[in-house]
Amino acid sequence: MTSLGNDYTPIGKVLDERAFVNSIIGLHATGGSTNHTLHLVAMAAAAGLSLTWDDFADLAEVTPLLARIYPNGSADVNHFHAAGGTGFLIRELLGAGLLHGNTKTVGGAGLAAYVKEPKLGSDGELTWHDGPRASGDCSVLRGAVEPFQSTGALQVLDGNLGRAVIKTSGVAPQRHLIEAPARVFNSQEELQDSFAAGAPTSDFVAVVRFQGPKANGMPELHKLMPPLGVLQDRGLKVALVTDGRLSGASGKVPAAIHVTPEAAEGGAIARIRDGDLVRLDAVAGRLEVLVDSDDWCARVPAQVDLSASHVGVGRELFAVFRERVGRADSGASIFAEVVK
Repeated sequence: MTSLGNDYTPIGKVLDERAFVNSIIGLHATGGSTNHTLHLVAMAAAAGLSLTWDDFADLAEVTPLLARIYPNGSADVNHFHAAGGTGFLIRELLGAGLLHGNTKTVGGAGLAAYVKEPKLGSDGELTWHDGPRASGDCSVLRGAVEPFQSTGALQVLDGNLGRAVIKTSGVAPQRHLIEAPARVFNSQEELQDSFAAGAPTSDFVAVVRFQGPKANGMPELHKLMPPLGVLQDRGLKVALVTDGRLSGASGKVPAAIHVTPEAAEGGAIARIRDGDLVRLDAVAGRLEVLVDSDDWCARVPAQVDLSASHVGVGRELFAVFRERVGRADSGASIFAEVVK
C-alpha cells in the first residue's frame, strides 16, 4: 500500500465522504463505541471534511440496529462472529442500500469482498467463500428486515443544557425518558463516596461535570456505572448527565455524555444545582433543566479547583492541549479550528 509497494493506496484515497458515511452506518447498526462521535469528527476534519453530530443524528433515523453485543447486549464479539459476523452484517447493509459499496478500502476496491470469508484449502492455499446468508443466532445478529430496533443505536440530544450523545440500544425502552432532581458531582469519586455513604435513596439524575477535554482530558468514567446500575436495580429512576466520556461502560443506565459546551468553559452544565429538575428524553432527543428562565439566566457557572488533574505523572506536559482543545462535538481536537 505504500509508495514502495505494487498497489500504492494513500490514506487520502481511502478516507472520503463515502467512507465516513459507511463508518457511521456501521456504528449505528452495531451499537458501537460512543467514542466514534469524537474520533470520526476529528478524522474527517483532518481529511478536509466537515462531519457533525447532525450527520450522526440524520443517519440514525434510517439505520436499523442489527447486532446485540456488549454493552448493548450480553453477547461478545466471538458470539457475533459465530452468528455471521462482519460479512453477514455488511451483506445486509449493502442489500438495504445503506452502504456505499464502491469505496476504496485497505482490502482493495469495493465492499463486496467483505461479505466473503477466507479459508485454507486442502493444500494450505488461501481461498475465499461466500459468507453466511442467514444469521446463526438471531438473539445476537439479525437481518435488515427484522432488526432489533428500526433506528440506530446512538442518538443526539439537544436542549438548554447543550448537546450530548446517548446510546439508547442498551437501555430498556421504559427508561428512555427520565425526569428527576439533579444531584451534582464534580468527579466520579464524589459519586462513589456518596454511594458508599448510603445515598441517594430516591430518583435522581447524576450530573458529573468538569470531566471534559478542557477540564482534565476527558477520561473514561467507568467508575460511575456500577453504583448507578445498583441503584437502578433497586428500583430507582436513575440517569447520568456528564461532559465526560463513557464509552465501553455505557449500557443499561440512560447516560447523556459528551455534554457540550463543557463545564470548564462555562457551559450550561456548570449552572445546575442540587434539586434542579432535569429531563432526559431520548425519544424526543431533548436534554433540559426545568428551571425558571430568569433564575437560570442569572446563575453564575460554578468553578472548581482542577489542579489535582493537571499535575503529577506527566500531566503538566499536556497543559497546552487542554488550553487549545476544541469542543466534544468538533472532535475534541487541538485542530478543531482548521475546518469550519
